[in-house]
Amino acid sequence: MNVTQKIIKSHLLSGAMTPGEEIALKIDQTLCQDATGTLVMLELEAMGLERTKAETSVQYVDHNLIQEDNKNPDDHLFLESAAKRFGFYFSRPGNGISHVVHMQNFGIPGKTLTGSDSHTCAAGSLGMIAIGSGGLEVAMAIAGYPLYIKMPKVLGVQLTGKLPPWVSAKDIILEMLRRYGVKGGVGYVIEYYGEGLKHLAAMDRHVIANMGAELGATTTVFPSDEITREFLKSQGREQDWVELIADKDATYDKQVEIDLSTLEPLIAKPTSPGNVVPVASLVGEEIYQAYVGSSANPGYRDFAIAAEIVKGKTVKTAVSFDINPSARTILEELVRDGHLGSLIHAGARIHQAGCNGCIGMGQAPATDKNSLRTVPRNFPGRSGTREDKVFLCSPETAAASALMGVITDPRTLGFDYPKVKAPSSRIVNHDCIESPLPLEKARQIKLVKGPNIVSMPEFEPMPSKLKLPVLLKPGDNVSTDEISPAGAKVLPYRSNIPKISEFTFVLIDEDYPSRAKKQQGGHVIIAGENYGQGSSREHAALAPRYLGLRVVIAISFARIHWQNLINFGILPLVFKNPDDYDWVELGDVVELDNLPGVLKQDEFTVKINGKAIEVQQTLSTRQKDIVALGGLINWIKKNPA
Repeated sequence: MNVTQKIIKSHLLSGAMTPGEEIALKIDQTLCQDATGTLVMLELEAMGLERTKAETSVQYVDHNLIQEDNKNPDDHLFLESAAKRFGFYFSRPGNGISHVVHMQNFGIPGKTLTGSDSHTCAAGSLGMIAIGSGGLEVAMAIAGYPLYIKMPKVLGVQLTGKLPPWVSAKDIILEMLRRYGVKGGVGYVIEYYGEGLKHLAAMDRHVIANMGAELGATTTVFPSDEITREFLKSQGREQDWVELIADKDATYDKQVEIDLSTLEPLIAKPTSPGNVVPVASLVGEEIYQAYVGSSANPGYRDFAIAAEIVKGKTVKTAVSFDINPSARTILEELVRDGHLGSLIHAGARIHQAGCNGCIGMGQAPATDKNSLRTVPRNFPGRSGTREDKVFLCSPETAAASALMGVITDPRTLGFDYPKVKAPSSRIVNHDCIESPLPLEKARQIKLVKGPNIVSMPEFEPMPSKLKLPVLLKPGDNVSTDEISPAGAKVLPYRSNIPKISEFTFVLIDEDYPSRAKKQQGGHVIIAGENYGQGSSREHAALAPRYLGLRVVIAISFARIHWQNLINFGILPLVFKNPDDYDWVELGDVVELDNLPGVLKQDEFTVKINGKAIEVQQTLSTRQKDIVALGGLINWIKKNPA
């Protein structure tokens, strides 16, 4: 077996390991971040949970860090109190991005992890099955339920050769995106193997695993080998290491090869991670911003290489050179080793350890100006600036371009590629992570709720007949950032569904929220391909449901959003003939009869303006029950763990 199959087999509770069939996995660890965690904690409260049933549950505060008023700090206090109440570890604001801090402190080869963040897959760098999920599914895993997914296929990526100078791990995942696009990983776990792995440190593997989400993959998996062991040893956790590698005769559903020695610096142009071209094809274009950091380039090396490139020099005056530390301990190491001083002297702006600009929380670029970033996503408006022009690149390309003031191929800087080694000693600091309280003390904790925290709305079951208008028709590759925007204006309302619903789809249609509120009885959305790509935020399903969305008919769906729609009682259907998407117009009336009975069929017809249209559904029996009952919360009440 390959590594993916080994871990799934050891955690399989029900279902067959046949691609496409629903399986249930035992979950060892859970991860929440603050932009999604407030709802998870409210869901746990609604369930009446006493204590997490996972081996390890951690609540991080890394997204909503800007404290321009009371909302974010109030949420921080709520999350800290809820972590104490439910037996979680709590990583305080400024301690770092969940994915890198989890890797440092909690990741264990062979374990399973689900998290309310789509980049939870980054933990696959340590040989874990780590899956991003909607918050409600994470709440279920915390409460002791399995995680239900469709058994994925496994794409084996053989890495050979060694990266040339000025090319790094970011260019490997950009090469994958150049080849396969943002839908190329749908239905797959991507598993890397081969001789090329020996040249990739654990944090290099993190870069690649993190952005597997941009390929649409279920997750990404690396073997647990001697490099994994060295990383865990450096964090004082060598006892957590186990070897986990594919059998010599392991097979994959699909296999590809990347010769690392043939790669060159790559860059993803606006406004998709899949819009990848060589950096050399864009040289000379002026830039406003160069940004180093985020969960997609979080390692010591990523910052140190940028520091060495700009050492003793000054970036162009017109360039905002933003440094976004990924973890407090890495920031400490950069200070100790002099790299932070080199960055500051060169003109860098240093920000607190967290997600920050990646999620539009500060560091927003100027209107219509080029911003080069080492972040994982460049969806329209995600940066916090509606008319943004964000490019995704390596730290080498970002630093070189900051020096020159224009997009620059780092190979043309005129000096040798700096040599950066991992520190001989790593700083390990557990003091900024609060450990779970004993059960008796935890029971005495009361949840601290500020005025911005609003209880979860309740939803009614699916009626037997629907006759609803089409209220919105977005195109292909609509992201969750476009459905429920990120940024400092919107993110603070993550625990207030009535308020956050006012921002739903405004990047596509400013009038959608007001039209939806006026529409009695609900409405339908007609969508193109890969609907709901991007983050795991359940708000992108919950807020539209609050506004009356009952059905989405699309050409295809992104995995996590498809499941989130089901979780909140929204029926996801697929056009059997994709061409039928073209003729449907706003205001057309969609009719479905005999619900939920019709869902017993894999294919059936709906009427749109009286015309019979064939649609398909791939819901499991359990998922059909969830939709019929009006959502997963209602289902849980009928099916206690």
